[in-house]
Formats: sequence, structure tokens, C-alpha cells
Amino acid sequence: MRFRHNVRAVLLDNGRLVFLRRQWPGCPPYSTTVGGGVEPSDVSLEAALRREVMEELGATIGAVTEFLTLAEPGERVTVVRHFFRAQLLDIDLSRRGGPDPDDADTRDFSPVRVTPDASVLAALKLQPPELVSYLCEHARTWDG
Repeated sequence: MRFRHNVRAVLLDNGRLVFLRRQWPGCPPYSTTVGGGVEPSDVSLEAALRREVMEELGATIGAVTEFLTLAEPGERVTVVRHFFRAQLLDIDLSRRGGPDPDDADTRDFSPVRVTPDASVLAALKLQPPELVSYLCEHARTWDG
């Protein structure tokens, strides 16, 4: 069995959680965590996370804490998703890079800040459900 690792960030900014709002042609907008696949050039999961945050938001982050790990077994590959929380230090969308923000089919690829409230998180329709459950139970106690 092969494994593919993914890193995802729940960012904290002055008591609010930061996610990405995305939209593709013909699809309704949705929100997701910042992140993506770990590349062979990444020396660690944290390095991959910092790279993804810069690529997708043009942002830098403080110390990271892994708070949830989920495995999704497939026929050939098991995807292991590592969820981290981190304080957003600064953001400059002009520093973004990578394929997603520049994709001509991307209609929306913008940060969204929300209060760590269960009804607000449910309205975002974040996936996976385990993440939403964890955030509803714990995010209000996070510093930031």
C-alpha cells in the first residue's frame, strides 16, 4: 500500500479562523482549508505546510501544531491528511504563487475569516465532517 500525505492549515487571525473560498465554473462556491500535497522536495510536513500557505495566500505563519490526522484508504493509495493550526502573521495576496491562484478556471480563490462558532462553521460546508466536529468542540479555546 502506498501513502500520500496532505497538509492542511486552520489559521488563526485575531480570534477568527481563516479558510479559502473557492469556486470553479458551473459549481457553487465552497470553503476549504489552506493546503495541499507534500512534495518530495519538502523536508518535513511543516515545511510543506508553510509552502502551501505562501502559495495559496501569500502568507506567513507562526508556530504550527498538528491537531488532527485522518487517513482515507483507497484501493492503491491511502491519503493521510494532517491538519495543523497556526497563527497568521501576515498576508499579501500579491505574493501568492503555485498553480491554483493562477488557474484561469478559478473564479474565486480568496481568504474568508469566520468566528469559531458551530453554526458559522456548518454554513461553510467544510469537509471532512471530522474536521468540523473537532473545530466546533475545540476552536473557541485556541489562542489567537
